[in-house]
Amino acid sequence: MLLQQQALLRQKLLVLGSLAVGSLLYLVVRVGSLDRLQPTCPLDGSLRPPDAGQILLRSLQFKRVLLLHELRKGNGTPEMVHLRDPEKVHLQDPEKVPLSDPEQVHLQDPDQVHLQDPEQFHLQDPEQVHLRDPEKVHLHSPVQQLPRALIVGVRKGGTRALLEMLNLHPAVVKASQEIHFFDNDQNYARGIDWYRGKMPFSFPHQITIEKSPAYFITEEVPERIFKMNSSIKLLVIVREPTTRAVSDYTQVLEGKERKNKTYHTFEELAVDEATCEVNTKYKAVRTSIYTHHLERWLHFFPAEQLHVVDGDRLISDPLPELQLVERFLHLPAAIGRSNLYFNATRGFYCLRFSPLFNKCLAGSKGRTHAAVDASVVEKLRRFFHPFNQKFYQITGRTFDWP
Repeated sequence: MLLQQQALLRQKLLVLGSLAVGSLLYLVVRVGSLDRLQPTCPLDGSLRPPDAGQILLRSLQFKRVLLLHELRKGNGTPEMVHLRDPEKVHLQDPEKVPLSDPEQVHLQDPDQVHLQDPEQFHLQDPEQVHLRDPEKVHLHSPVQQLPRALIVGVRKGGTRALLEMLNLHPAVVKASQEIHFFDNDQNYARGIDWYRGKMPFSFPHQITIEKSPAYFITEEVPERIFKMNSSIKLLVIVREPTTRAVSDYTQVLEGKERKNKTYHTFEELAVDEATCEVNTKYKAVRTSIYTHHLERWLHFFPAEQLHVVDGDRLISDPLPELQLVERFLHLPAAIGRSNLYFNATRGFYCLRFSPLFNKCLAGSKGRTHAAVDASVVEKLRRFFHPFNQKFYQITGRTFDWP
């Protein structure tokens, strides 16, 4: 009897042990597969079963973001990414890749990358990458491309904010620095190949965008850009002219104060002491006469190639302005509310590229403007009013300016 009980006990223990080992193996296999299984998210928003060819790997999207980040800084190389087989993507063991070190994140073969159709990527859900038809994927290496769109101005209108926000789009690659190729005679003499060499690496489907606010007011620039590319898209971002002039003055004043230099007051610069009229020789005032400069651009480019962005609205509610730019550049809609969040401390919207990567503009943005006498502000607004009305007529867009 005792022997039978011992045998039964050993049998039960063997069964329980087998169940425990089986459960442990299942957990190991299940955890190992989590990185490879993601829910599908079709771009058209309709519900449909996932295709076998869809690639829904969060780690692939993260590696792509890191690659483009490095390429845009000029530090990345084509060797950072590879698709071994265009019909499937193979990741090295993700547990062996420390995400804290972006330099070590890579896919397996360094030859080529394909990201041909920008509509295949949707930033509104940054955790997913959707390749619509992987059998039609063509492999390309990133190259330095001339810009197909330029932010040509206006200084202190929000050019940096616009460039950074457009960079949220997967089909946009920004030139991080102001190149000043077309407005600087010495740079222009270096030739178009020098200019191309200043551009970030990008893929064929992507649009490179450069911004240099001085382009808008420099007389030679429109013709020089036309000679490079007569079909280029031009972006001009403007703010209420008096506010922009005061912002312009404030930036110059801050630079003088850092060097312990004295500077005139805004009132002294903006109003002619002899005539008590607005001083149009003062650069900050002259820049805000938008029609004076815009007419020069329209001698070379049709209005259809030039889009005006409301810089004041870009501060208060950026998404509608960004969506207008997407349509102007013929880009698929990709920037959504989830990519923008308001930072109450900074008083500005910040950017969310992915759940792991957020970015706010530099601390110098949104600086407090210098105090200006109210009578001078009113004088400037009356001065700019007729120019503003003409600007509305030319651009076909009305702004909420006094």
